[in-house]
Amino acid sequence: MVELNDNTREEYIHQIVKAAIEADIDTFRTMFLELHPKDQTDVFLHLEESERKRVYESLSPDEFAEVFEGLEVEEQKEIALELNDQYAADVFNNMYADDVANFLAELKQDNVTDILKAMDKEDAADVRELLAYDEETAGSIMTKEFIAIRAEDTVSDVIELLRREGPDAETIYYLYVVDANDRLAGVTSIRDLITSVSTAKIEDIMSTRVVSVNEKTDQEEVAQLIQKYDFLAAPVVSDENVLLGIVTVDDVLDVLEEEATEDLGEITASRGSTDVSLTSFQAAKKRAPWIIMLMFFGLITAEVIGTFEETLETVVLLAAFIPMIMGSAGNTGTQSLAVSVRALATGTIEKRGLSKTILREFATGLMIGVMSGAVIALLLAVFYQDLLLGGVVGISIILSLGVASVIGTTIPLIINKLHLDPAIASGPFITTLNDLISLMIYFSVATSLIQYL
Repeated sequence: MVELNDNTREEYIHQIVKAAIEADIDTFRTMFLELHPKDQTDVFLHLEESERKRVYESLSPDEFAEVFEGLEVEEQKEIALELNDQYAADVFNNMYADDVANFLAELKQDNVTDILKAMDKEDAADVRELLAYDEETAGSIMTKEFIAIRAEDTVSDVIELLRREGPDAETIYYLYVVDANDRLAGVTSIRDLITSVSTAKIEDIMSTRVVSVNEKTDQEEVAQLIQKYDFLAAPVVSDENVLLGIVTVDDVLDVLEEEATEDLGEITASRGSTDVSLTSFQAAKKRAPWIIMLMFFGLITAEVIGTFEETLETVVLLAAFIPMIMGSAGNTGTQSLAVSVRALATGTIEKRGLSKTILREFATGLMIGVMSGAVIALLLAVFYQDLLLGGVVGISIILSLGVASVIGTTIPLIINKLHLDPAIASGPFITTLNDLISLMIYFSVATSLIQYL
């Protein structure tokens, strides 16, 4: 297998493209099929439509299936239109059921029906089963290409089974043992098979302590479980403990990326618009509701300033420090938000305890506030020769940052208790809320000390 690096990639791609253009099928197949499947996908994406047609003529549906699986869904939609119906159906028949289901989930129902009718009945049935599950559940991301064995099988029986069916399975590192009713009974591994005598029965080498997930389990929980136990795969079972499929580590990596992207979108109030392939109009339509809602919070902030108009008129210089106090509180709250959402995602908040987490962030905010307040108070004393003004601003920063840390920590926890995604406590929302509260703290401190200013 050829491995491409930065120095060889361009030249190798040029040679493959040249072979495709010149319809030199033998050279193209030799060079293309020597590549790792991921490099095959990269090379394929460098080809023009006319050159891609040469690929379809040169590769069997089985060979092209690996290339197609490596494409993003949007790219798959585009490429699928270039394939004739029979070739496409054969490609889908040679793909893993979960990858086909992932692709079909993005198509219109009429197109899905046509593709499923063209596929082999058994393969289509597996895909239909996966499509029937709710999105983002273990059932929707599991694969049906796994090998199940019986407790009464011998090691030699299983090894022979692996020779026959192993090439079509997504992974054979773990072998799941089922009873006569297909209920999950145990697990063994390739290592166990290799190190056991050929006449040994599976029931003598298998482990009955199997960690599994229910078909309805959220995909993020499945990812956390596989990460916790360092699994390469996890079995998916029904409520009756019937083995339905497996979730593999490559699917988990996709889930973690998807969840991280989703959380990033929530925290920045840009959910659904982080994909750079979206048009400006599509991105604006998704982001606008949050921005408009936060504008109304801004009106409340303006009302707070108006309430303390008399204080501002008495000491106009107070207005100069409003952006700094609001910005510091907003930034501190966003930091605590990130800590809280991360702790919820990894489960560390349960280990540490809710009260300890909040107290820790409150103490952190106060310490940052003391350091920041001391610096600004000193600067104001030096540049404005007004120690009391420096004290007002410094005290306000200390209190604002302490409160902002608590708000940034607790709001995601409250939302999580309501069984909602804690990431919807977005950065802009936390920032706006902390702007409002920090202003109230600032003017309250200033008003109480105004007679000395």
